[in-house]
Amino acid sequence: MRRMLLWLLLPFLLAACGAEPIWAPDEAVARAVYSSKEPPSVTLFTVINVNTGAGEHSALMINGSQRVMFDPAGTWYHPWVPERNDVHYGITDRMRVFYIDYHARETFWVLEQTVPVSLEVAEALRAEVEAYGAVPKAFCANAVTTVLSGMPGFEGIRTTMFPVPLSRAFAKLPGVVSDEHYDGDPDDNSGVLMIHPGEIAPGIKAPSQG
Repeated sequence: MRRMLLWLLLPFLLAACGAEPIWAPDEAVARAVYSSKEPPSVTLFTVINVNTGAGEHSALMINGSQRVMFDPAGTWYHPWVPERNDVHYGITDRMRVFYIDYHARETFWVLEQTVPVSLEVAEALRAEVEAYGAVPKAFCANAVTTVLSGMPGFEGIRTTMFPVPLSRAFAKLPGVVSDEHYDGDPDDNSGVLMIHPGEIAPGIKAPSQG
């Protein structure tokens, strides 16, 4: 039985060797820093399969002295959002919408759950995700639950590999506010990443999209 379990887990163990580190330069991160006027909070995003109800992805948006997105093993990318090992900097309101729109389509919907926290907790959680390192594929919920479970107020979050059980545990936190995002767009979500003139910072030339 133990040998059989090892064979079943082998693809996940091999995937753990494939996480590629990404490290944006200091100047790019400093330029992208965004501070929201909203109170400190932590938001869990869960991507759910429309047909099966299975969880496909988990990510955290942390709003403290600055707002960042911890998108472990995620595929979301935007040229104006520098990344360091699955932590994305410069999550403005527009980028938050882009993130949701990238994942919500005809086959997936996005559950957004937000809980208020102290600034101290938000800053401690940001430090945790910054130190976590690149996350291998299929370990998104595991990474999110690992960093949350050690934070004050999140002691009830147990480590799991599955996004839906994580979202259910998150829903039990005091003060949680939930929102559901649906979109009938086709599965090809490449257009979400196109750059529009209003997104280009002054003095910065837009990269070629060819």
